[in-house]
Amino acid sequence: MKLNGGQTPAPPTNKLSGGGQTNTGLPSVGIDRTQSAQQQLAQLKLGNRESTLAKVAEVLQRKGGGNELILEVKGRSLAVATGDESPDLKTGDLIKVMRAGNELRLIGKLATSQEAGIAQALAQRLPWQQNLQSGLAQLLSSMNSGLKATLQPGQLPSNSATQPLPAAARQALEGLLASMANANTLQPGAGKAEGGADQVKQWLAESGGFAESRLLQTGTQQTAPTDFKLVLARIITALLAKQGQTPDAFNRLTPLASPDLMHAPLQFPKLATANTSLGNSEPASVAQTLRMLAGMLNRITVNQLHSQTLTARAGAEPGAPASTLLLEIPWLTPQQEPRTAQLRMEQYKQEKNTKNHPERAAVSEWRLNLAMDLDHAGPLHFEVAYRHPSVSAHIWATKQSTLRQVNEELPLLRQSLADLGLEVADLECRRGSPQHAETRLEHRLVDTKA
Repeated sequence: MKLNGGQTPAPPTNKLSGGGQTNTGLPSVGIDRTQSAQQQLAQLKLGNRESTLAKVAEVLQRKGGGNELILEVKGRSLAVATGDESPDLKTGDLIKVMRAGNELRLIGKLATSQEAGIAQALAQRLPWQQNLQSGLAQLLSSMNSGLKATLQPGQLPSNSATQPLPAAARQALEGLLASMANANTLQPGAGKAEGGADQVKQWLAESGGFAESRLLQTGTQQTAPTDFKLVLARIITALLAKQGQTPDAFNRLTPLASPDLMHAPLQFPKLATANTSLGNSEPASVAQTLRMLAGMLNRITVNQLHSQTLTARAGAEPGAPASTLLLEIPWLTPQQEPRTAQLRMEQYKQEKNTKNHPERAAVSEWRLNLAMDLDHAGPLHFEVAYRHPSVSAHIWATKQSTLRQVNEELPLLRQSLADLGLEVADLECRRGSPQHAETRLEHRLVDTKA
């Protein structure tokens, strides 16, 4: 809602001012209004002592003195007065506000250094991402063909000998393969089998997106032998040790990047332009493999930082989910070729209706987007929305033959969902692919000279 017809509000006649300072050094703010403060806060559905995130849309100075902020709170614009003291806030800042009676209090500002650090790290890694699918294909090829040894000074490339993968690297890869989802074992109805849910949880947990959390909890990589990101780290360690190099040598490498990830790099899910085969017959060199592994690590890290960026904006932008998780899950085709499925999970929190149903708890809505490219069916995209006990799903298929086949299977899917105790609200298959907005990084957060 734009107050006063979307124009800058005039000085209020009954402004509520919080006075005083909070323990964060930010002043309390009173609500500038033509409506009462209580009415405006009620429209925000913000309970007493409840906090939320807001975004500073504008910082204004009044002609008659004093300062004013235009905040974006839960999709609404709200003008607030901060008194004579100028707040240490800039346009675009994300702040935390809390309702105290009929007053809003600024109780904190997202740490600028932390927010900028995440955005900076994300921006630095965007140009250096290696497609995980093609990278995995190359690694599996090296298990059979080996790697070319590092050239010595004066040695011709044709004279470079091929050496097998170090035992530690081969062991790490074999463990990863054994834990990956395999199309040969995913038969219709497997999702309802005992242990099916636990298996899916394991694939999510070992996708690499939680590697650092695992290390913080356990302090060792040995407790997560099949975590995707930690497996890549172990392969790197083994290759460096074989060459008599230290980890510092890896930090000086320029990662290999995949061209398909340069276009709209912050669009997720984003299918590859084509399936990747098991690589070239010509063995790669150790140096090339290390650079490729650096790009693969960057890709996983980009997904982690991208998730943090989207989650940090929760509540500060209209329609933004409360939390977002982006993952790429490796799996194997019946021919044992590696593929990746891109998964986006979002949580949308529903406000508790305390007025009409005080006994009813707030129920979150979960939205899942799963994208994959199959050899015969082509690109498929699944959109699922779940709010207990209701579920709806839309399936997108690029190929007409796949669209026809999916439509034939929809009654069976509807029955399977009903057997799980779910109410199927909507279920359909469409031709084409859905459009997803690309994340934007604010330039003020990114030092392009770094």
